[in-house]
Amino acid sequence: MSRVPWWRRPAVALLLDVVLVLVFAGIGRASHDEAGPVVGAALTAWPFLVGTGLGWLVVRARRGAWPVEVAPGVTVWFATVLVGMLLRRAVGLGTAVSFVVVASVVLALFLLGWRALGAYAARRVRARNAA
Repeated sequence: MSRVPWWRRPAVALLLDVVLVLVFAGIGRASHDEAGPVVGAALTAWPFLVGTGLGWLVVRARRGAWPVEVAPGVTVWFATVLVGMLLRRAVGLGTAVSFVVVASVVLALFLLGWRALGAYAARRVRARNAA
């Protein structure tokens, strides 16, 4: 029986996504010298966190699995950006094209990056164990 790597546990994976969305918001606020690093980051992040949660629910409903791999992570990333931008627009926050592009790229790096690194590490472990 093989053990599930810590990063593939759904609770850990969801926590990673949430923390990375908060980091994205915090970096964005810091790069614009905006005050209130913790509360401000949470206020900036909430639309994207709603999108992340919806992405998780969509993957779970459609695949019956948790989005801990790269492919279902794409759905989480897409939902995070799409819903985040729609909610920002709905409440009168900025959705300038440059912001949409930067947010899309950074969130892709964050939300897909940890999944890709985990998959790479798992392949290396399997290759080492097979040798």
